[in-house]
Order: sequence, then C-alpha cells, then structure tokens
Amino acid sequence: MTSTGSDDGSLLRPVAASNGRGPALARGGQVVYAARRLGELLHGRPPGVTGHQWSSAGRECFDHVVCAAPTGRPLFAVEVGPPVPPGSAAQRAERMKDAVCAAVGLAVLRIASPTLRAADHGRRIVEYVIDARAYAEAVRSDPGHTDPGEATPVAFRDIVGRLPDGRSGHVNDLGALARAAAVEAYVSRRLVDPIVRGLHVCWADGPAEGWSWVEVRPGRCLVERVRVSEHRLSCGVDPGRLAEDLAAVAVGERLRGLDGGEPELMDREQLDGDIRQLRARRDEMRNGFGFDHLCAD
Repeated sequence: MTSTGSDDGSLLRPVAASNGRGPALARGGQVVYAARRLGELLHGRPPGVTGHQWSSAGRECFDHVVCAAPTGRPLFAVEVGPPVPPGSAAQRAERMKDAVCAAVGLAVLRIASPTLRAADHGRRIVEYVIDARAYAEAVRSDPGHTDPGEATPVAFRDIVGRLPDGRSGHVNDLGALARAAAVEAYVSRRLVDPIVRGLHVCWADGPAEGWSWVEVRPGRCLVERVRVSEHRLSCGVDPGRLAEDLAAVAVGERLRGLDGGEPELMDREQLDGDIRQLRARRDEMRNGFGFDHLCAD
C-alpha cells in the first residue's frame, strides 16, 4: 500500500529513540542514529515505487541517519563500506534503495572503500560532514566570513590551525593522523618514504574518487582508493578532496599493521601506469585531471 505521508506532505518519518536505540551522537543541532533500515525512515511505500522495489529496499540498512534535533526528521543518511561488485545482488539492492530514496528526496552520502568501515570510521566521518556543512552554510549567509586580505571565504578543508602534535597545518584534513603515522614509520625505518601522496578526480556522471599511497619498500607502494557519492547532498567540502583524504585515512589504517607483516603492495610501475590511464580519461571528468605532474617521466 502506498502511503499518503505526514501532515506536511513528506513521506519521511521522524526518527525517535526506541527500545534502547537512542542517538549515537548529537552535534550542531542534529542527532545521529546508527543502523536504521530504510523502511523505518518512511511512512510507507512512495508513489511510483513498485511493490518489489519497496519490499527489497525497505529492508536495506543505513549505517548512520542524521536528523534534525527538534523534529527527528531525517536530513541525510550515510553508508561506509566496501564497494559492491558490478552485477551482484548487492548492487541490485543498492539500486533499488537509491530509487526509493530518490522518490522521497532522502539525501545519501555513500563512501566505498575496501578498508574503511562504519564501525571504526563512520562516527568521525559523520561529525566531519556535519561540521563542514554547517561551515559552508555560515559562509553562504555571511559573505564577510573570510580571512583578512582574502577575496573569497576560506574553504573548510583549507582552515589552518594548530595540529595535535603542535605543528601548524590544515586542521580539517582527515588524513593528518595518517600522514603523521607515516613520518613515524619512516623514522623507525619501516617505510622508505615518509610522504603520503594522493590525487582525486570527479567523474562527470559518477562519484568522486580519491587515491592515496605511500612507498613502503623501494618501488613498492601501499595504495588505497576511495569513492564518495553525493546523492541530493552537498557534504560541505569538495567531494574529490574528501575522497583523497579518506584514502589517506585508509592508508593510515593499514600502516597500523606493518609490525604484523608486510601488507599487500603494488609495484610503483603499475601505479604509475594506472595514473596515466586515469589521465587519459580526463574528458570524462567534471573538472579535468589536475595531476599531470605525477605523470612526468
């Protein structure tokens, strides 16, 4: 049965604490609930969605749902986990879920990574996005929100301040701890290069993609790739830079295991070839390819 929705015409159902399932966190006038099924967020099957789509998608779960604190109305949902294989049952379920979310206007942020997981990294990502969106809104509402002498507002990711180790740097770089860990690993001779490098692109008809890598042994690199998909949502920062920073976070996660044995590594020549192949697809990107310097012979 198709629902008529709430009194204000919305099909989104306010989320409330129940059966011990209270908010996982509260931040910036918003509350965040963990592990909610799509069916719990709606009054019923939306118009235009088939019964099969609804029965399948309604059982699908989001890792986090961000809601307005006063009303409990869902603002956006977040998923963090491994990329789904093309043509798989998981991809079909994802598409059905996307169709239902599009029908009701529910915004979704999807982060696909072989390494990052909601249980370990989801809360920090959600906090970051809430803060970044609030900052972007403040900048839009206050044109004078700039650094002295700057013609345009400072982007959230570009804010400079004091880092936990006392150095000055970009305080909203999610990969900062991973970069510090790489330096420590280099000092202890577990890496041959202390620099976590990276790139990012935004596909014209798809997600943003970020790559990050560090050289563990001569000619052998630890490589991570992350995709960020914004569906009816702006996460408050450039999604490509967010994807690259999250790839750095994933590199840092894998650097933790260096003492337990060498992780899976990629030949530097293969990585260079992959970067050149990526460059060759610049016409498929929204803003082109800004990392030609990585392809220099």
